[in-house]
Amino acid sequence: MSQTSLVFSLLFLGLASPATAFDIQAHRGGRGLHPENTLQAFSRALDLHVDTLELDVGVTRDGVLVVSHERRLNPDLARDAAGDYVAPPGPLLNALPLAEVQSYDIGQIRPGSEYAKQFSEQRALHGPGVAPPRIPTLKEVIDFVRSSGDEHVRLNIETKLDPAFPAESPNPERFVTLLLGLIQAEHFAGRVMIQSFDWRTLQLVQQRAPDIPTVYLSRQSGETPTVSLTAATRWTAGFNPADHGGSLPRTVKAAGGKVWSPYFTEVTPELIAEAHALGLSVIVWTVNRPQDMGRLMDIGVDGIISDRPELLRQVALGRGATQPLGLSLKPSSPK
Repeated sequence: MSQTSLVFSLLFLGLASPATAFDIQAHRGGRGLHPENTLQAFSRALDLHVDTLELDVGVTRDGVLVVSHERRLNPDLARDAAGDYVAPPGPLLNALPLAEVQSYDIGQIRPGSEYAKQFSEQRALHGPGVAPPRIPTLKEVIDFVRSSGDEHVRLNIETKLDPAFPAESPNPERFVTLLLGLIQAEHFAGRVMIQSFDWRTLQLVQQRAPDIPTVYLSRQSGETPTVSLTAATRWTAGFNPADHGGSLPRTVKAAGGKVWSPYFTEVTPELIAEAHALGLSVIVWTVNRPQDMGRLMDIGVDGIISDRPELLRQVALGRGATQPLGLSLKPSSPK
């Protein structure tokens, strides 16, 4: 294990102890403030001194990793050169070359959409003298983080696959090959963690790059649950919680994960204590109300993923968390 990777691993182990660094993660760069997964959003998050930039990656037709939550161009975000939003459901990223993907402006949510109502405080990025933000490549994000002067901030990279729609993304083997190839070529392995609801990709990461922490996302409720306590699902790479006492922490431990990342309403003090006893950190998603942030910190979570990192930072520091690690050493750009 490299010295950098050892330090990174120790940071994760330290998260489970009281009065240590609390992991403040800007969800999609902090989409409550700026358009999601843009360099401008990541810039703002660095200025807020977050610990981790949480982001999502897909793959274009020509094999380039791009930062996008959807496997398609988002009809509520992507506008063509004429200023028209793409028609639903939007073209698949893996059907478009990088040049075409980056021809779309993603600087303003479609007015009147449910997405716009959800993030009414988001600052649109458009107007005279403002370069329209484009979907960045993962390499561009890594280059940006390096150029910012922030030597501590990490990336939490989510692989966007759905086992029910295999044609909409590369298979897990190719996806992981592309992702690890870039991370290793950029010598950035000591500053990333890789998360996914699709545990197949995490298994491959553990086999090929065991020093990179893997983050096992889970959702038990809602319209699209990914895990069941009584059976394996298409998401869990054959792992069945019923084989581990009906416990998700034990299942994640058996799968080789370092972090369990459940939906924030699905954790209890008992589950957090169980995860910690197994040596797992617990980072919950996606929490935007200060009262929920405070409650979750009080019951022992090690980190929170939030669209509102500025609110999360206030709550964390108010509860005695140490100064976040992500300190901007010089003004970040672009704005």
